[in-house]
Amino acid sequence: MASAAAHTDAGLEKKSSHSSASVDNEKRTPPHGDAEALVVDSADDSESSPRHSLVRVVSLVALALLILGWWISSLIIHETRHRWIVQSIFAWAFLLIIAFRFIPNSVVTRPVEAVWVPVVQEPFFRIPKYIRFAMGWLSIAALVLGSAFGFKLENGTKYGDRAISVAGLILFQLGFFATSRNRSAIQWRTVIVGLFVQQAIALFVLKSGAGFHLFKWLATLASDYLAQGLVGAAFFFDQDTVDNKHWFFVNVLSTIIFFIACVQMLYYLGVMQWIIKNFAWFFFKTMNVSGAEAVVAAASPFLGQGESACLVRPFVDIMTESEIHLVMTSGFSTIAGSVLSAYISLGVPAQNLITASIMSIPASIAISKLRVPELEEPVTRGRVIVDRGEDPKDAPVNALHAFAKGAVFGLIVAGQILCNVLTLLSLVGTINGLLTWIGRGFGIHHLTLQLVLRYVFYPVTFLIGVPRSEILRVSELLATKLVENEFAAYLDLKALMSSSDALSTRGFTIASYALCGFANLGSLGIQIGVLSALAPSRTRLIARIGPSAMICGFISTLQAAGIACVSHYSFSSLVRELTAWLLAVACLSDPGVCRRAVGAVFGCFLYDTCLTLVHTIHFFLSKHR
Repeated sequence: MASAAAHTDAGLEKKSSHSSASVDNEKRTPPHGDAEALVVDSADDSESSPRHSLVRVVSLVALALLILGWWISSLIIHETRHRWIVQSIFAWAFLLIIAFRFIPNSVVTRPVEAVWVPVVQEPFFRIPKYIRFAMGWLSIAALVLGSAFGFKLENGTKYGDRAISVAGLILFQLGFFATSRNRSAIQWRTVIVGLFVQQAIALFVLKSGAGFHLFKWLATLASDYLAQGLVGAAFFFDQDTVDNKHWFFVNVLSTIIFFIACVQMLYYLGVMQWIIKNFAWFFFKTMNVSGAEAVVAAASPFLGQGESACLVRPFVDIMTESEIHLVMTSGFSTIAGSVLSAYISLGVPAQNLITASIMSIPASIAISKLRVPELEEPVTRGRVIVDRGEDPKDAPVNALHAFAKGAVFGLIVAGQILCNVLTLLSLVGTINGLLTWIGRGFGIHHLTLQLVLRYVFYPVTFLIGVPRSEILRVSELLATKLVENEFAAYLDLKALMSSSDALSTRGFTIASYALCGFANLGSLGIQIGVLSALAPSRTRLIARIGPSAMICGFISTLQAAGIACVSHYSFSSLVRELTAWLLAVACLSDPGVCRRAVGAVFGCFLYDTCLTLVHTIHFFLSKHR
């Protein structure tokens, strides 16, 4: 009897635990019911083998042949031959997308995983955690220090200036660690990989012609695409208003409405689900973030803060706090392709703008996860759950209907953005007026937030390596960016460079990188408006973490400025560093020789240190000869 009772109790406990687990899962899973849902596991694509109708097969094959013919023709024609890199990437990307409509992804992923898992992944994770942790930080240290001190000085810079930039990078990370919401929950893999990828992107874009032209083309593509929304605006107003007056109400809000309508149509066609699924798989394998976070972070430099958040509209209402913080941080840390041409027209080098925006993708992920670590389980981690949340009776009947419904939703988002920006900027004006009135009592006639932040940002500007005599002027530009916007700051930078007391080349480069982001009070209103419209139930959370995300995005651009000024590799230095990292990765295939990987890292670092010593001695002798 006792044993039977014990068996019954055990069964009840098991059933109870199973029921509680089910309840927990229901809390984190979006409601389905009548909703139109699509569940896709990123690791199991082989099970979904849709039967393609004859018409669909013929259409896709014809489209593939058309793209292939266009690619061959573009390589032959002299006028377009110089763009062969971008055209090849564009053509073969679409050809592969069409091919994988018929070929399961497992044909490629399974052989890769069959080699990667036993040769690299399993041996690597058999290494003790503290050793892997040390290897990661040593890798970043070797790469950063090697780029800062492993080659000769250029443009009249000093090693001391580069040392300050490196120290600033370290202090920024320590600051985020000290103010983290939960230091014990920090996923160091995400932080280390994010910082490493930021440095690698700087090398690829700064020292590779293919990398620079690729990202420039992507930014131009996004800018031209979003500019089509102004065609409708010109119909309601006039072309002169759109082209010359640049009204926020006309230019920005029209673009947002058009983009949201297009996104809703792409959701209906299944394009967005495919993009999110593949981003989820890639970033889950590399940086251990969710698919929704990955899509927003990767899209922010091309589409902007409002538009990129709309890419994951079905997920925003079920995002964790850490995910929402990352979504906002990535928007604050970059600019949009739609404003790229405007900043280039102000004299800012396109290479600086593109590099800063792309470098901020992994940096925003690392910084956000350091500041607000993930404490829950995102629903898009490892798999994608697209829940449209629509009643079948209200679902669009075709792509045009989806486009029209998206336009209505875009109007709601644009209205919330308008209200938030208007009230927030008015609040800043009120504060400036109050400060000016108070300042007159002390004999200060122009006391504003910009003036106060000019001195607050002085130590921060010093830490990114700005020359001593230019720190105050650059910090004033940063204050203008935060209180007003980056466009006003770039206007001031243009006026400063046209004056007799212009910045040095190093100061101008750092300033152009540091201003490249949407981290300002007006953008804070935009972010709160967009995300509140996408997820009304999360408005309080969005408003609470918004200032933290803005600060993280602001520091992310400063970090990119500091890294860019110490990443001007010579070709030999670049080859030396990459060879060391390839050797280190190869050694990880055998856990018994992991010390050889560490040796490669230290060898690279010691080589760079010796080279630095030689350059320093040579510089000293040549100066005092």
